[in-house]
Amino acid sequence: MSKLFSIFTMLADWLTYGVLRLDPTSWVGASVHFFIEDVTKIFVLVVILIYLIGLFRASMDVDKIRNYLQGKHRFVGYFLAAMFGAITPFCSCSSIPLFLAFTAARIPIGITMSFLITSPIVNEVAVLVLGSVLGWKFTIIYIGVGMLAGVIGGIFFDLIKAERYLTELGSKSKNMKNSSDSDQSSSFSGNDSKQVLSWSERHEFARGEVSDVFGRIWKWVLIGVAVGALFHGLVPATWVQKNLSAGQWWTVPLASVLGIPLYSNATGIIPVAESMLSKGIPLGTVLAFMMSVVGASFPEFIMLKQVMKTKLLVCFFFVLLVLFSITGWIFNGIAPLLGI
Repeated sequence: MSKLFSIFTMLADWLTYGVLRLDPTSWVGASVHFFIEDVTKIFVLVVILIYLIGLFRASMDVDKIRNYLQGKHRFVGYFLAAMFGAITPFCSCSSIPLFLAFTAARIPIGITMSFLITSPIVNEVAVLVLGSVLGWKFTIIYIGVGMLAGVIGGIFFDLIKAERYLTELGSKSKNMKNSSDSDQSSSFSGNDSKQVLSWSERHEFARGEVSDVFGRIWKWVLIGVAVGALFHGLVPATWVQKNLSAGQWWTVPLASVLGIPLYSNATGIIPVAESMLSKGIPLGTVLAFMMSVVGASFPEFIMLKQVMKTKLLVCFFFVLLVLFSITGWIFNGIAPLLGI
């Protein structure tokens, strides 16, 4: 794997210092090299992985998945919903149509919220890119934290009986009969057929997934890598260490709040996190920032306003900030024990 990734480093070396003739010691050279290396690495990985995952998803029967979730014990349901959210490649906004499909299937609101919280934070593409960029120890921690946030959030929203605060559209979806949501179920897998697909059909579905998912995330990858590159090359390490890396308690909720306007997906924010860690920002603060960027965004809240009343939307916002901040504080405390 390291030999494979060295190809991207050599390509960045050649383009940055050979073709563009930038100074390796300048912030411009460092930023451009970082940008080229990470963009090429992420794009290649994303295309390959989306295609392979698409082959698998082409045969998924989402009706069975939803019925399975619905029939399980509530706590098992939270965990399974969080796991399902972790293996589906949706950002915070594209997860919302699934919210309606879950409520239409009469799945409890808490289980639905577990999916809604976990889905943008963790996905299989981001996990594999995380492992290659930041290491598998960090990746395992991130997966566990993302799924735990979904489970805790789901329990909380069931306790407050959040279904009371759905809008007319949300309530209408919740009161629909299971037999009326066949069109919505197709948004889970992109396949409304129950028959076993041939290899050529699965290939066409996977190819369509690459086109669709890559088309939705490529710009966020570029933006995320660009921010990370500027952070990597322009921000002095001494400034970061002086102002952000001391681990003051308030830096964690501040990182959570600052992440909200920077809407991206997990794949796009990885290079930014890599730069933050390299500049000495504590693990917990970086985790809180990452989770805020991908799990809470203005576009998501605008879309959720269509299915959630203001009380529930505000509650959802603060629950996310509390979960992200608690995560940051915990991991800032235990990071030395983990050797990160």
